[in-house]
Parts: sequence; C-alpha cells; structure tokens
Amino acid sequence: MKRTQFWTVTAVLCGCLVAAVAVLPAMGAEQRVEKKKGKKGGGGAALLAEAKKVFAPLPDTMPGSEKDTPAKIELGKKLYFEKCISINKTQACNSCHRVDENRGGVDNLPTSPGAEGKLGGRNSPTTLNAGLHIAQFWDGRAPDLVAQAKGPVLNPIEMGMPNEAAVLARLKEAGYEPQFKKVFPDAAQALTYDNYAQAVAAFERTLITRDRFDDFLAGAPDALTRAEMQGLRVFMQTGCTNCHAGALLGGDRYEKMGDANEYADKKDVGRFEVTKKDEDKYVFKVPSLRNIAITQPYFHDGKAATLADAVKQMAHLQLGTDLEAEQVDAMVAFLKSLTDKPRAGK
Repeated sequence: MKRTQFWTVTAVLCGCLVAAVAVLPAMGAEQRVEKKKGKKGGGGAALLAEAKKVFAPLPDTMPGSEKDTPAKIELGKKLYFEKCISINKTQACNSCHRVDENRGGVDNLPTSPGAEGKLGGRNSPTTLNAGLHIAQFWDGRAPDLVAQAKGPVLNPIEMGMPNEAAVLARLKEAGYEPQFKKVFPDAAQALTYDNYAQAVAAFERTLITRDRFDDFLAGAPDALTRAEMQGLRVFMQTGCTNCHAGALLGGDRYEKMGDANEYADKKDVGRFEVTKKDEDKYVFKVPSLRNIAITQPYFHDGKAATLADAVKQMAHLQLGTDLEAEQVDAMVAFLKSLTDKPRAGK
C-alpha cells in the first residue's frame, strides 16, 4: 500500500473511532434514562393509548349529587355510623361496610353477622363508588343508593328493625328531628324513612376513590410501575375486559357466575330471585375492580380468600382459561394499582 493511501485509511479509521467514542457516553446516558423510566413504568404511551379505548377515569361526582348540600351529607354520614336504628343498638351501616380505618367499604368477612349474630347469605359489597353502579346488591334488586339504604335496616338478619315507624321513633328519641328539619326545610314531615335514606345516599355519593390507574388514564404513563403495566397487558390480552371495563372496571352489567365452567356453589341462584327468569339463574352483578385489593374475600359467597385465587378462578370460570402463575402474579400487581391512594398509604 502506498504511504498516502495508508495515512488516508488511518485517518478515516481514527475519525470513526473518535466519533464512536464521542457517541458512546450519550448512548449510555440515554439507556440509563430509559432503564430508570422502566422502573417507574416508562414506555407506557402505547399501552396507555390501548387502555383508553377500554377504560375511563372515575368521574368527579356521582349521579344525583348536584342536589346534595353539606348539611345533608353531614346528616347522612352521622346516620351511616348510627347504631340506634338496629334492633339491639349494636349495628350501623358501617358495621358491614367499613369506610373508617382506611377500610375498603367492607368488613373483610365472607358473609357478615347481623345485629343478633346471624350471618347473611352473601358477601357484603363495598360502598365505595357504589352510586356509579348499574344497581345495588349482588342481584341488582335496588335501583339506586336510596332504595339500597332502606333495605338492611328492616332486614331481620341484618339490623332487624320491625318496621319504618320503629326506626323513626328511634331517630326521634336520639334527637335527630331538628337536624332533619334543617336538611329538609320544605317537607311537611321532615323526619321520614325516605328522608333517612336520602341523607345516607347523599353521604355515600361522596365516596369516590382516586387511584394511580386514574392518573395513568389521565395521561401519566409513569403512574404505574413496569410490573403493573405488564399486569395490565395480561389483563387485557386474557379477555378480562369482556366484563371488567369502563370507569369502574365492572359494576355496569350482569353475568352468569360460571359462564365457561360451572361454579361449584349452586345454592345461590342470584338474579333469578328478582326476575324469576330461567336465564337469570346464577347471574350476578359484575363487581367493580376498583379497590379490589383491599376488599377480600371475593365472590358473592366470599369463598375466594385471596386476590390471586379470585383471579385464577375467574379466568377458569368465565373465560375457560387456566392461567400460569406468572400471569396471575402480573394481574394481581396491576389490580393493586386500583386502590384508593389514601387507603393505599400513597
């Protein structure tokens, strides 16, 4: 090789080497940024776009709240914790639907004991976000929060009061009449059973939760960790969104328990008790998955003790899919992101 050619080639090679060395630190920094983002859940823009097609953030208010006043909400909260309207003055709404101590609106029991210790037949559903559901109770027998509030007080197994008149007498004895008159000033009779339920419903309409999945849907991909995003992918790919979609991830429809494979417990016929239609046998309202990680045990009979067990069973029962352990773990990680931030300690 001629000397001029040698030096030309050498210069080119050296120039490339210098350029490469100059680029390497920048590439390393970029990779470190991506790795750091990955720990937080970075790279979720595409997943966010897909999720927005299926889910929605929880709204700021519940239907009917536009007529709620601070005084009405205050009265409703007081009544929610009031035990004088149970037969032996031991039971309140909050006994089975705990909203104190960062609880998830439930008592975390398979089925709940009533005022006299008798167990109910179904797992107590959460009151968090309940006013956004299609209806109330597992079988949907109450169309709204007002109708639901009237039920447990007169239920012989739950609060056990004999009739509405007895409830009103207890409230009057406890000194509630002036507060009812203040909240319902235009009513000919302020202290009524319907107004009791109206006030409780007003308080329950304030129980809207806020979680990191809402932040994610609002446009913050890093609101979820990498593990949680992987769980969301598995959740959508597996077909869970057939029933658990929208703002509540459920709560907006009825489905048969055991659509692909039969559920073992056949004692509870579900919505059939309300409609008397054969097609409604073993049909229940699909539960919302908001706060699902803190509302164990699961199902209408409370027989799924853990979230992992519930996920595995649901895939088998409803989709005919037997999940691998890694898939279950991934979905559980995602579902934990649906916990109300104050209740999750975040």
